[in-house]
Amino acid sequence: FNAAISACGESGRALQLFIVMGLSKVEVNTITFSAVISACEKNGEWERASEFFGMMLEVSVQPDRITWNSMISVCEKGGTWEEALLVFKEMAVSNVEANTITFNAARREEHG
Repeated sequence: FNAAISACGESGRALQLFIVMGLSKVEVNTITFSAVISACEKNGEWERASEFFGMMLEVSVQPDRITWNSMISVCEKGGTWEEALLVFKEMAVSNVEANTITFNAARREEHG
């Protein structure tokens, strides 16, 4: 399922697969959530990505650097610099080390 979600070009299809996973009692993990958030990023759907990110935290799945970077990027693409900054700060508090991708997304937001 994770590979299929990653291959989705649209968040609606990724969401459908995510729901099928739940109905099939397949355990979701960091890769699953990162793939859905990335699909949302491709479509500039920062609000939907934010919902999934919140759901991820609610079910105690820990975001990794890829997840954090996707969230910063989707916020940047959605024009919500305040949200991107908040996500960046949460990433630091979570002790996930930023990398070049993180800083590039943050810089795009800063100069947006």
